Order: sequence, then C-alpha cells, then structure tokens
Amino acid sequence: MALLTESSPPPVTQDLRNGWVRLRTLLMLRWLAILGQTVTVVVASFFLGLRIELGLCFLAIGASVLSNMIAMTVFPPSQRLRDVDAMLTLIFDMTQLSFLLFLTGGLNNPFALLILAPVTISATALTLRSTVILGVMSVAMITLVAFYHIPLRQMDGTVLAQPRQILLGFWISIVIGIVFLSVYARRVAQEVQTMNEALLATQEALAREQKLTDLGGVVAAAAHELGTPLATIKLVSTELAEELEGNPELAEDARLIRQQADRCRDILRDMGRAGKDDLHMRSAPLGAVMHEAAEPHEDRGVALHFAFEPVEGEAEQPVIFRRPEIIHGLRNLVQNAVDFAKSDVWIDGAWGDGQIRLKIVDDGEGYPTDLIGRLGDPFLRRRRSGREQSRRPGYEGMGLGLFIAKTLLERSGATVSFRNARDPFLLDEESGARRGAMVEVTWPAAAIQIGDAEAKAPLGVNRRFPA
Repeated sequence: MALLTESSPPPVTQDLRNGWVRLRTLLMLRWLAILGQTVTVVVASFFLGLRIELGLCFLAIGASVLSNMIAMTVFPPSQRLRDVDAMLTLIFDMTQLSFLLFLTGGLNNPFALLILAPVTISATALTLRSTVILGVMSVAMITLVAFYHIPLRQMDGTVLAQPRQILLGFWISIVIGIVFLSVYARRVAQEVQTMNEALLATQEALAREQKLTDLGGVVAAAAHELGTPLATIKLVSTELAEELEGNPELAEDARLIRQQADRCRDILRDMGRAGKDDLHMRSAPLGAVMHEAAEPHEDRGVALHFAFEPVEGEAEQPVIFRRPEIIHGLRNLVQNAVDFAKSDVWIDGAWGDGQIRLKIVDDGEGYPTDLIGRLGDPFLRRRRSGREQSRRPGYEGMGLGLFIAKTLLERSGATVSFRNARDPFLLDEESGARRGAMVEVTWPAAAIQIGDAEAKAPLGVNRRFPA
C-alpha cells in the first residue's frame, strides 16, 4: 500500500528529554511556591483563626528555602538538569507539599489539589519513566495524607472536617486528575516535540535543495557568461595554429591554448564556483519544473506519463517560479508514487480559472483507508507487510517524506490533498489503470505564476549570490 516516503535522514525516535529543564526554572517555581505557602499559613493562622502547627509548617517551608539557596550557590543559573536530577527535585517538592498537607488537615485542605503540579511538569518535560514514578508517588502520598494527618482546628478546638463521602470524592478527583493531566500534558508535549523535529528535518531538506539549486545556477551562469570568451579563444588559437605551421614551437603553443579552452568548457559542465545567480534559472514552464522534479525517478522501472493541458482556452503553459520548495516537494510526491506503483505513474498538469493544478496518480494499491485523514502528519507509523518489506528494505514508514512535501508546497501557497483514485464500489477490473494513490496540488495562479509582462521583460545582468 502506498504509505509514506522520506527523503531525509530518519529522525531519532527515542525520548531525548535530558537537559530540557533549566535549574533556574524549577528554582523560580519553588520560590513562588514558598511565597504562596508562607502567605497561606500566615493568613490561615492569624486571620482565619485556625490552629496550625506554625513551627513545623515554617520548618517545611524553610527546608525549601534552604534547598534553593544551596542550589543557587553550588550550580550556575544556566545549569540544565538531567532527567534523574529534575525528577529528584520534583520528588522533594512533592514530599514537602505532602508534609504541609499532613500538618494542615490532609484532604480537608483545599490546597491538596497542588499535588498535581509536579506530575504535570514531569509529563511535559521529563521522560515517561520519571513521569510514572512521580505519578505513583503522588497517588501514594495523597492517599497517606487522606488517612494520616493532623486535623484542622479552630481556636476553640472545633475540628474542621468534610464528610467521608466528600473526602472520597476529592481523593478520586485528584487521582483522576493526576492520570488525566499527565497523559494530556505528555501527549501535547510529544506533539510539539514531534512537530519541531519534523520542521527541522524540513528545513534541512529545503536547505539541501537550495544548495543544489544554487549550484545549478552557478554552473549555468558560468557556462553562459564564459561560453563566448572561450569560443573566441578557441577560434583565434585555431587560426594561429594554422598560420604558424612553419614555426612548430609557436604552433604547438597555439594548439595548447585551444586544448586548455576545451578543458575549461568541460570543467564548466561538471562543476561551478562561487559566481552569479543565473536569471534563466529563476523561472520555467510548468512542465519543465515538473520534469525536473521527477527526473531522479525516471529510470527506476516505473513509467512516468506526463500530460499538461489547459482547462479552457489558455494554450501556453504558465511560466512559474522555479523555487526549491516546489521542486523538492513535488519530487517527494513523485518518489512516493514510484515506490508503490506497479508499473505506471501519471502526472497531469492543468491551468485556468486562476489556478494551477497538478495531479499525481499511481497504479498501486492506494493509501490505507484508515490513514488517509492523517496523511501529511509527521512520524506516522504503520506496520508493513512482507511485500512492502521486500520492496523497500530499511524503510521505517515514519511519514516524514509526505510531511516535508506537504509543508514545503503549502509554504509556496499550494493546497495538498490525498485520496485514492479507485472507486471503492468498483472491482479492480472496472476501476481502470489509475486506481492507486492520488495526490492533488493546487496553487492560486498568482502565488507561483510569473506575469506575461515580467516573463517577456529582459532579464538584465546576472546578480552575484550574497556572501
């Protein structure tokens, strides 16, 4: 089945969250917690008339202050914590909070909800192992303080306690909150991390394509600008060699000049040096750009069929910008079609009604129906069949190729859609040859097409590449 292809190095799939959290961040959060705890204890004791073990409470708060002072003294502000170090820091904060809850009524204290904070931070920035450890410990601690705690009392000795049913519901809500917020925060953090890695791979692919395009422009510009002087040198040296037949030494020098001119011409065909941006390379007809994008896959045993026709009236192909993101994006789409086609791939272009459209269809088995809605997402995984394994050994099916193609083409103003060409209600013999995967790319003509006046205007002098 036509899954996804990737033309850049596969991403690292393990969880690389070491060094994500700066020590300064956790210390600032702890200072805020210390301030909040101090204000809460003072207000509860002196303004709300609650009998609280002030000495033990300020001892717990002082432990946090002391740990912060030690950390700020020993480590630099920019210190980044390893996963284990960050986990131990959060365990300390969780233990300190649990001790304060033990001193202030357990689950009867509404601030028991703050036990969610360390687990949520871990789910966002630490590894799964650390998050599981913190989650289990938080459930254990909140359960302990539910049964073992110093009751909250007013100054006259009256105990403030919630009914058992309310306490049970509060405990259940906290446990559910720990699990739900951990899963939710971790899922969101993974999506962000995945998208960042995929966008980084996209930038690398685009930069590589830009370098290749620039190199092609350098070679073309050099060949274009040096072609006339080299031809003149070759012509003059040939005439000199004929006129100096009576002087063998000078004739040999003239022939040597001609040989070196030929050598310069051959060198220009294969390589380029830092030169000028060839304006001829900036734009090309739609068909030429599509042929260039598909060229690396024309000799892979699958026939590529090109067709470019206007929707109505406009006979000439539109001249479009020859941008690296367009070429690389289309190349990835063609690669995916060729990889999963049986024998043929059709590439159709159409223009008119203010739009430019390209359609790439293969005769393979099509996209898996359960994944069509997710095509274009990075790192989309699917178990491969044995046939796919044999056709594409080492292929991981990460979905990065289609993500890169979709991202680059959308950057150029295109809309990319994926579907299967085959009608699901028809048999194979009734579906025709074009029954595999289909990709449609549609641009507003103004986004990539060069206007007639600009296309016919003189190109001017080639400009140097920026240093």
